[in-house]
Amino acid sequence: MRPLRRKPKELSAEPALLEATPPSGAGGGPGGPGGPRTRSVIPSAPAGSGGPSATDEQGALTTALGDPQRAVDAETLRRAREIAARLAMPRPRGDRTARRGRGEVASVPYRGGSDDIDLDRTLEQLTEHPVPADEDIVVRERVTTARSVVLLVDLSGSMRGERARTAAAVVGALAAELARDNLAVIAFWSDAAVLSRFGQHVPSARLVESMLGIPARGLTNVAFPLQVARRELAKVPARDARALLLSDCVHNAGPDPRPFAARLPRLDILLDTTGEQDPELARDLARLGRGRLRQVRGYRDVAPALSDFFGG
Repeated sequence: MRPLRRKPKELSAEPALLEATPPSGAGGGPGGPGGPRTRSVIPSAPAGSGGPSATDEQGALTTALGDPQRAVDAETLRRAREIAARLAMPRPRGDRTARRGRGEVASVPYRGGSDDIDLDRTLEQLTEHPVPADEDIVVRERVTTARSVVLLVDLSGSMRGERARTAAAVVGALAAELARDNLAVIAFWSDAAVLSRFGQHVPSARLVESMLGIPARGLTNVAFPLQVARRELAKVPARDARALLLSDCVHNAGPDPRPFAARLPRLDILLDTTGEQDPELARDLARLGRGRLRQVRGYRDVAPALSDFFGG
């Protein structure tokens, strides 16, 4: 593998994984009273292992936001709704290995697991096959059609301003679109913060607020969120599991991220090209992650790119 175009800084400490807890109590948005707090959730790792460190300290995802932020929030939410409205994301194929009582009810060929016969569909089959095989009997079963997506959002110093607003809008749009699926959201810089995990189903507006409550800062360690994504995706079947990285891919801290991309079931890249960027690394990450690379120059480019990712 060829060397990286730029030599990333070696971190003096292992990156920390923080977790934003839902707001509680009255008053305060992100970083205010009752706003999201953070804590380390991953055990410590030996120095040089590439794993995250742990701390018992409690802190807040702070931001110096006043009344002007409310207008920013409204505009970002509008952009998120616009992206979601333009998405064309087909439902994933059904998984007939789903456990009874979970998933959506669908008509499927009989396989010994259900006695709830779909008479209309079965009669259609018998018209064509007077001597039926087992698969000509159609029954109603619950099948899982959920995708599992880890969204990795770059909030390093190079993603300030409009880039951060676009990132927050992407989070809101995907949270709305994947409401019936598994979505985990991880914001990262040299460290990372988990805004939602699989099974939590945090409302899209709350995720947007949490994103806007984290000031873009610090260096860009792309390798770390890929490691976190791999741990999260290990909890679900690989067939409909993937990670999606929104970043300028200007990796300037931590180990080479490319080996970690290769360990994911699929990695798609949304490359922000509105400022400094590293398209060469972005191409490598998409190739090694068996995914696709699409460039975005603003929030209007996001919906076509996401539709392309999930359409094939």
